[in-house]
Amino acid sequence: MAVKEDPVSQADENEEDYDEYEEEEVESESPETSQPMMRERMERLLRRMSSEKVPLRVHDVIIKGNNKTKESLIEAEVQALRTATSMQELLQAATIANARLQKLGIFDSVNVTLDSGPADLPGTSNVIVEVVESKNWVTGDVGVFTKPEARSWSIEGALKLKNILGHGDIWDGSLSYGWDQASEVSTGVSLPRFMKLVNPVTARLSLLSQDWLKFSSYKEQALGLSLGLLSTRNHDLAYNLSWRTLTDPSQMASKSVRSQLGHNLLSDLKYTFKIDRRNSHLRPTRGFAFVSTTQLGGIFPDYRSARFIRQEFDLRYALPLGFARAALNFGVAGGVTFPWGSGFSNRPLSFTDRFFLGGNSSPVCSLGGPTSILGFKTRGVGPSEPRREVGQKSENAGSERDFLGGDLAVTGFADLSFDLPLKVLRNSNIHGHAFASVGSVVKLTENSFRDLSFQKYRDSFRSSAGIGLIVPTKLFRMEVNYCYILRQLEHDRAKTGVQFSFSPPL
Repeated sequence: MAVKEDPVSQADENEEDYDEYEEEEVESESPETSQPMMRERMERLLRRMSSEKVPLRVHDVIIKGNNKTKESLIEAEVQALRTATSMQELLQAATIANARLQKLGIFDSVNVTLDSGPADLPGTSNVIVEVVESKNWVTGDVGVFTKPEARSWSIEGALKLKNILGHGDIWDGSLSYGWDQASEVSTGVSLPRFMKLVNPVTARLSLLSQDWLKFSSYKEQALGLSLGLLSTRNHDLAYNLSWRTLTDPSQMASKSVRSQLGHNLLSDLKYTFKIDRRNSHLRPTRGFAFVSTTQLGGIFPDYRSARFIRQEFDLRYALPLGFARAALNFGVAGGVTFPWGSGFSNRPLSFTDRFFLGGNSSPVCSLGGPTSILGFKTRGVGPSEPRREVGQKSENAGSERDFLGGDLAVTGFADLSFDLPLKVLRNSNIHGHAFASVGSVVKLTENSFRDLSFQKYRDSFRSSAGIGLIVPTKLFRMEVNYCYILRQLEHDRAKTGVQFSFSPPL
């Protein structure tokens, strides 16, 4: 953003003799004295701006450089410039307009210049908005990713097209193929301004296939459409419509899994409120974060539509300790989901709408709801049933179980991070930590809540503790942890020992 000299003299219109003085001063200027004069005027303006408002009105907003982008889009993003009534308000509005145009992701550079208005209109300014549209309107990337704790690999690719229609539209397609886990093909579009709506609108079509045979004896396929209806800094509202199919290729699923094989329809509204005031997502040392998610399923009038209400929350707090960049992070997360409609208390929830705990993702980075307890394997916590015995595999099959998830989940953690003594490690932000985590997931549906007492609920909590080394990068946070299982139940999948964890930034 640039400010030219002329608005300085234009803004002083309330001083009766200012214009005459300025004319005399300009006439007497020489090349040798022009630069000191300009500095003096700027210093005078800054002193005045710090003590009082400098009246100024925007006469016109001039847009340049938009060969492809619709002028109406840029006009909408810089509308606040026209309502400024002082130099201070105009500078603030110009800064915000610059940031909003940059955020569209379709310009290589944005420059907002404040120039003088017409000579016959003192106290006015013209605002020049000059943009440079992106030369590369097509971008893409591809990569191979691994999760050592899950012994899985995946290849992912994405292609993005920018501003094809000139409305700031972003079109993208992505492909993810995972060995023995999940595969997804999706395409979507994002419009920062759709018709007269103030908030951006997004739409996404996806085909997702997930293999849960190692944990719950079923495969899941979902063909879905997602519409983003509201997206701001703190609020997000989306509508999702998805046709889901559960299958059992192994023919060894437990009774509960077999009862849910087939098709069901998901039609839901999902609202998320999020506030994050932490100073870092990978290594927070101060601040707090809070997320609340409310989901209402079953708004589509179809008997196969899954009807449920789901509420989640997640609260984090980081407290600096004042030595060795040490900080204490602690948090608590919880969630409950329950069916609604006729006979809701007797109906089970679909597995895809339940809570599953376990996995080695860092609780410090995974903001959103109850997910992991370090030391417990993926989907390795909670209610389970033995798989069906088939032929000669009955002995092995009887020892394997399907984890069914739960309707009420709570997790908590405490994490003490600190610098290590070696300077080379401190310079690379490699640090150590000690942690403790606890969690529980229980079943409420099919009248199970009637048998849940305070004593049984207290006994359902699992816990672990440990120490580890953290290597944060711009792309992910890697942890090498030694986890010790403090408490587990009979059929939980947990292990004391060294484990690896990779967590992407939020």
